[in-house]
Amino acid sequence: MLKVTAETRLVGVIGDPVRHSRSPLIHNAGFEALALDWVYTAFPVRAGDGAAAVRAMRVLGIEGLSVTMPHKDAVAAAVDRRTPAVDALGACNCVAREGDELVGHNTDGDGFVAALRAEVGMDVAGVCAVVLGAGGAARAIIDALGRAGADRIIVVNRTAAKAERAAELSDRGRVGSLDDIASADLVVNATSIGMAGGPSPAGIGLDPALLHPQQVVADIVYQPLRTPLMVAAEQAGATVVGGLGMLLHQAAAQFELWTGLAAPLEAMRSALDHPC
Repeated sequence: MLKVTAETRLVGVIGDPVRHSRSPLIHNAGFEALALDWVYTAFPVRAGDGAAAVRAMRVLGIEGLSVTMPHKDAVAAAVDRRTPAVDALGACNCVAREGDELVGHNTDGDGFVAALRAEVGMDVAGVCAVVLGAGGAARAIIDALGRAGADRIIVVNRTAAKAERAAELSDRGRVGSLDDIASADLVVNATSIGMAGGPSPAGIGLDPALLHPQQVVADIVYQPLRTPLMVAAEQAGATVVGGLGMLLHQAAAQFELWTGLAAPLEAMRSALDHPC
């Protein structure tokens, strides 16, 4: 069991709301597995106070922060230095200390790509991907797919202008329609469609007949664990990937940025699967 001491190094997640976050479970399991004197907690930070939270890191000696909505843009502007992914996206989901600098990272997209590789053995190099959505998560995934060598990235979104801006994140991106799903190797739901209490896949007009056994269908939603899209994809014979994988692997990337150590993925995944 973790024991907090005067030497304990502190990291945490900021958001509004944030008390529902599973990140403390994941990271504290990792610290315990490696017997590190670190602890991770949730900091409720009101909208508009993201930059103040970065200043608090300096004052209080906080080692790192995970950043969730609505602070990703403000934190990206407040750090000392940004990675190319953060510059491209204008959004930061992780702050890590590098010497005297606070450096902004975005691990969402790379976490998604790592989850595909770990969970279903998919290398995205050369694939045709359809990404549903053009918000922050979708943009991170589009950026990461492009850097990982995807051949085509087709963005489908209700608002054409947002889809165009998202597609511009990669020189392999373009705006498309739901009909493009039929020819895709990878289909990604990067919207809240299917989230518990939210709209169903019918809300975006997705025809399950477009899905087939040669595809991987990934849904970044993890509440519920099996979304309506995943159920439809399974019925069509496609390989499915749920949202917990992305959550785990983006957290693992943050763990490694902070500690310099390989993340104990088995222990962190076990904490997700068995939270009590």
